[in-house]
Amino acid sequence: RKPSDRLCGAYSIFFLLGIGSMLPWNFFIMAKHYWMYKLQNCSDQTGPVGQETSDLQEFFESYISIASTVPSVLCLIGNFLLVNRVSASIRILSSLFIVLATFLIITVLVKVDTSTWTTGFFALIIGCMVIISSASTVFTSSIFGLSSHFPMKNLQALISGWDLGGDAAPRIAVLQRGVEMEMSALAYFITADVFIVICIMAYLLLLRLEYSRYYMSGQNESPSQATVLPNGSMENEAELGGTANTSLVPKNTGAPPLRPILQKTALLGFCVFYVSFISIIIFPSLSSNIESVSKASGSLWSTTYFVPLTSFLLYNFADWCGRQITAWIQVPGPKSKLLPVLVLLRTVFLPLFILSNYQPRTHIRAVVFNQDIYPVVFTVLLGLSNGYLGTLVIIYGPKIVPKELAEATGVVMMFYLTLGLAVGSACSVLIVHLL
Repeated sequence: RKPSDRLCGAYSIFFLLGIGSMLPWNFFIMAKHYWMYKLQNCSDQTGPVGQETSDLQEFFESYISIASTVPSVLCLIGNFLLVNRVSASIRILSSLFIVLATFLIITVLVKVDTSTWTTGFFALIIGCMVIISSASTVFTSSIFGLSSHFPMKNLQALISGWDLGGDAAPRIAVLQRGVEMEMSALAYFITADVFIVICIMAYLLLLRLEYSRYYMSGQNESPSQATVLPNGSMENEAELGGTANTSLVPKNTGAPPLRPILQKTALLGFCVFYVSFISIIIFPSLSSNIESVSKASGSLWSTTYFVPLTSFLLYNFADWCGRQITAWIQVPGPKSKLLPVLVLLRTVFLPLFILSNYQPRTHIRAVVFNQDIYPVVFTVLLGLSNGYLGTLVIIYGPKIVPKELAEATGVVMMFYLTLGLAVGSACSVLIVHLL
């Protein structure tokens, strides 16, 4: 008999693990002031050493970006190949322990004087970024693949956790310059250590829940978890207690077959790619540079609060609301022709934001939407559509394939998402130069 999720225990754990999957990388990136503080030449040495450390500060973010992106793509490929060879629990727990060990090293280094070996410290930190990015990618794709064996509300909780971990959680502590830098950095990284430990304990608790054991133990017993209804929406096989008329894929210890996954998820994969592609082009590179049309008045709203509130706060809140709506509404369905149409319609946001009061602008002089209300409405619609459509298409992927391929499909959907963010980031630089 199918157990219920008592007190929403599994739902809450997936939400917590979603935060934990994004938190380590963001904690590392958000510590920019601390890294600049540690990489400055604090000793009395001058000349080449001083110039060397100055270069390290200048190119730190570029190296961090490379150390984060390249390992992520490679680890997504590696995790796909390991789906049938190594259990999800081993991959999840091992990646969490690796992240924890790396952050403990970073925490200890806060109290170590690195002023005489800044180059070595720089190399060590880049190495830590590679390890954290690799382990976080394995953890994120593995926990997403595992959640695909559960009802869709658990996937929605996981993705909502991603949103919170990426936007709000890294701001738990604010690093300050000067004499308080070391103490604030120590508290900052200890907070990360504690949260990673909490994630480990939460996952171990998830394995003990009767609700979790029911879905995890039966993951190879039926061909599919999802049924497409006549109207194009979806229901979970696990919720209905039925099975789809799909042939079972033989269980093996080799790499999952890629071709059937790509064939079944081609359209959804494109939707995942395109949603993230459009969103990353606009936010934050375009949206954060749209100024109030009354900025010349010198009011606090137009000079201080307009950009933070209309660009960052509104977008993140609308994005969160869009993700939450998917817990109650899942339309259009994965087979609906309306879904890719809605995804493609988001392209209209590009000219809308470009023709708002983006500053500075060199080539495109016309400002069509010359009132502050326009970018506010555009930002809300962009965030809502990103949260709703982005969540729908990524959770549909593992639900339209045979259950034996659900976890591997989750990894593939993560690859589509990462690819969209990478290509969109490159295009955003081009569009900004064209303006």
